[in-house]
Amino acid sequence: MRYTNATKVLPQKLITEIQKYVQGETLYIPKPKTEYMNWGSLSGGRRLLEQRNTEIRNAFQNRSSIEQLAKEFFLSTETIKKIVYSHKK
Repeated sequence: MRYTNATKVLPQKLITEIQKYVQGETLYIPKPKTEYMNWGSLSGGRRLLEQRNTEIRNAFQNRSSIEQLAKEFFLSTETIKKIVYSHKK
């Protein structure tokens, strides 16, 4: 998070209005919701998890047990159950 002096980017009239509510404090102004990106969309983490989960679902459909998959993918049996019983295709 960057710090920006309000006097450099906001009109004085707006600063005066904001000062009615907050004075001498740091004020966080979040981005609009449309500017946020989903987790892992830049790093590729989301794609890797989807590939892993698809591989787990396919192995389960090909008769691998939940316990086998948990050991193979280093996940808990509860996590494997969530993956294989979810409705994502």
